[in-house]
Amino acid sequence: MAKSELQNRIHSEMKMAMRAKDKPRLGIIRLMQSDFKRIEVDERIDLDEARVLAVLDKMVKQRRDSAQQYEDADRQELADQEHFEITVITEFLPQALSDDEVSNLIDEAIAATSASGMQDMGKVMGILKPQLQGRADMGAASKIIKAKLS
Repeated sequence: MAKSELQNRIHSEMKMAMRAKDKPRLGIIRLMQSDFKRIEVDERIDLDEARVLAVLDKMVKQRRDSAQQYEDADRQELADQEHFEITVITEFLPQALSDDEVSNLIDEAIAATSASGMQDMGKVMGILKPQLQGRADMGAASKIIKAKLS
């Protein structure tokens, strides 16, 4: 079972957290690794770099949603924990794209697919998803695409 470069980096960070006795950081890193392992066992595959990024991206999205719900319920200590987990996970994601960069990639994808309306949104998203995975919020990108195609 060959691990992706990102998985190897996460594994070495886990070792460093263990040596430093940094329990909160170690906990979230182990959670990330357990997610990878669960997918590998369930689907009987080795995760590639793109799939690892997709898993991390999903984990960040889940924590953002949870943090928002905790803040709405006046449970700041739980929201703070979610924010901490987000910061640890995002350390392993590639640098986020700026709004201008996302907009330029969307324009290029629309031009490449000759998209003319909402019926072409799937084609545009198909091209964009690998480029934006882990680097931009897909929901925000989707809204921009809808605005440009309508």
